[in-house]
Parts: sequence; structure tokens; C-alpha cells
Amino acid sequence: MKIFFSIILLVSSVFGLSNYEVAKKSEDVMSGFEDSISKMTMTLINARGQKKIRTMKMKALEGKDEDKSLMEFLSPADVKGTRFLSYEHIDKDDDQWLYLPALKRVKRIASKNKSGSFMGSEFSYEDLSTFNVKKYTYEGEVKVVKLNEKDVYLGTSVPISKYSGYTKLVTYVDVKTFLIQKVEYYDRKKKLLKISYFDEYKKFGSIYRMGKITMKNIQNDKTTILVWSEESIKNGLKAKDFHKRYLKR
Repeated sequence: MKIFFSIILLVSSVFGLSNYEVAKKSEDVMSGFEDSISKMTMTLINARGQKKIRTMKMKALEGKDEDKSLMEFLSPADVKGTRFLSYEHIDKDDDQWLYLPALKRVKRIASKNKSGSFMGSEFSYEDLSTFNVKKYTYEGEVKVVKLNEKDVYLGTSVPISKYSGYTKLVTYVDVKTFLIQKVEYYDRKKKLLKISYFDEYKKFGSIYRMGKITMKNIQNDKTTILVWSEESIKNGLKAKDFHKRYLKR
């Protein structure tokens, strides 16, 4: 009898969650870090398996109505000094700027160009924004499927922005931790464009931080891998530390 009721409770807990609720829980376990400073490695892999490695430093700031992030390339020489600043809004398209040291000028990334490649990688400018549930609508009921021997929630979301490069995202979220494991991105022709894999999460108290993302482009067979290291949170950063004047420094 106890086994029977356990099964009932399990089924109720699984099917009692909507796609939105799963997405919100996934957002919550990654929130509350206040700010972070980290190093990053970007590995570009072309269709023939040849690699290019770039190093960056990154800082981010949580906000009530907008998050901010600033990325600077440290190596190799052809990208050194390039900086990317993003103000990620909830109720409107993000503001993004790219500083190009060779030209000594700041380029604003227009909303209609957010689907473009970021620095020749398989990440778009849109992909670099912090996930926020309010930027999407959610379709259908949540399903539980297996992914690498693990139970995951399978859900579909649709970007609200008319400038998004995607018609939908199919997301796989760990049933136990609510951490995203995999995302499939469908292009404007509704064809599968990319798949991202999320690994090596790091835990700071009750807060999880990203450790590694592998972005595989299905259509051109190229891959970009982002790895975070030496991360610290709650460093006391302020909004002024993300002013546009830092782009040219």
C-alpha cells in the first residue's frame, strides 16, 4: 500500500508542474549570486576538427529589472582587448555593445542583429543573454523522459522578441536539481539549428553556477565550447562597474 501511494505522489508531482513552473524553478536555482567574477575559455572547433582557443575574463551583476555583464578577451592577439557589454532587460530587447580595439570604437548591436554570430563562434548575441522566463511563452504539458540515464523534464518555449533567431527552444531539465542539461534551438525555418549541452555546474551554497556549455551547430558541423574557471560570487560589484566608459579603457 505504501508503494502504491508513493507512486501516486510521484505521478502527481511530475504532472503537477507546467512548462512555465519547471522553467521558473530552473531560473531560481541559478539566481541569488548577486555578482560574479570569473575566467573563461572559448574553444572554436571547425567542421574539420581544427581548434582555436581564446581566453577571457567575465563579470556579471544581478539586478531587479536588468542584469549586466562585461566580457573582455585576453588572448590571442587578434582579439585581445575586445570587450562586450550587455544590459539584459526583462520587458524589452537587451542593450549590447562591442568594443573593437583595432578600430578604437564601440559598436552597438542592433536588436535585429542579435541572431548573428558572436565573434565567429556558434553562440549568437542572443545566446549570451541571461535566461529569464518572462522572455518566453510556454507550450504544452511537461513530459518526463530519459537523457543519459537521467530523468529530465522536456519542455518547449517560444521567444517573445520578434528579433529572435529562434522559433522555439526544446529544453531538458534535470528532475532532481532543475538544472538545464540540454537545449535544442530551431531556426526561423523551424529546422533544428543548434544543440547546447550544459555540464560541470559549480555550487556556491544553495546557488548553482554554469561550468561548461558545448554549442553544436547541426547545420554547419561547427562547435564552440565555453568553460568557466576561478569564479567568485558576491564580490560587491555595483552598476557603475558596468558603465559604457569601461569599454574603451
